[in-house]
Amino acid sequence: MPLFCDLAHRRLASAKALAHHAHESRVSHRVAHSGAWLAPPPPPWKTPKPQFITYQARISVQSNGASSLLQKDGFPVGRKRVATLMRRMGIATIYRKPKTCAPETGAAHRIYPYLLRSLTIERPNQVWATDITYIPIATGFVYLVAIMDWASRKVLAWCLSNTLTTDFCVEALNEALAKYGSPEIFNTDQGAQFTDQDFSVVLQAKSIRISMDGKGRWVDNVFVERLWRSLKYEEVYLHAYGSIAEAKSGIAAWFEFYNRIRPHRE
Repeated sequence: MPLFCDLAHRRLASAKALAHHAHESRVSHRVAHSGAWLAPPPPPWKTPKPQFITYQARISVQSNGASSLLQKDGFPVGRKRVATLMRRMGIATIYRKPKTCAPETGAAHRIYPYLLRSLTIERPNQVWATDITYIPIATGFVYLVAIMDWASRKVLAWCLSNTLTTDFCVEALNEALAKYGSPEIFNTDQGAQFTDQDFSVVLQAKSIRISMDGKGRWVDNVFVERLWRSLKYEEVYLHAYGSIAEAKSGIAAWFEFYNRIRPHRE
């Protein structure tokens, strides 16, 4: 028994000696020529969380934008690493998510030509335009449709809905027509709500010419797109709506400000 224990102790001591020698060999290869130890730089994933919070406040955080700013400040991180850290920290970019423009085909969904190209728009009720966007709330999303006069940029009517059906668009259209009369041209995108006969028949009954954006051409309806951007960055993204009622109240107040006070781009 003592002989067995002695052999075991010798083997253990030998193993420790080999491990120590291997460690010293690795260390010797990481010593500078001057003999001073070169401490390795901290790994990029050690970037402190407050640093990312700073960049979140400075930009609409996308991984490529955040990585560029971090690299300028001395943090050697790439876009993919920043994207991973953003996911872990629950940071997400603010951008349009739900698809609100879903075209349909068939006899009940006619596509009309775009009538505004090279047209000089200079008076109220010459051209109206509409579009749908999403509004985030605590339980998901609701959808907002608004009708705008292109000459004055005034929001003539709007309506919220928790479904993307045609009826809330027709409701907003009828409200605008009742308050302000009829435009000469009404412009929309090619979304199913606007190509639906239930919507177009209201315009045809008033002898209003129908115009539709080219497929995928948001610039054809640029003033409504600017309206959505202003609404979201000045109102929606600054408030966490808990319900449709809260969203309706906040949006109503902002549209009142937009129509009466806020300056509009030409």
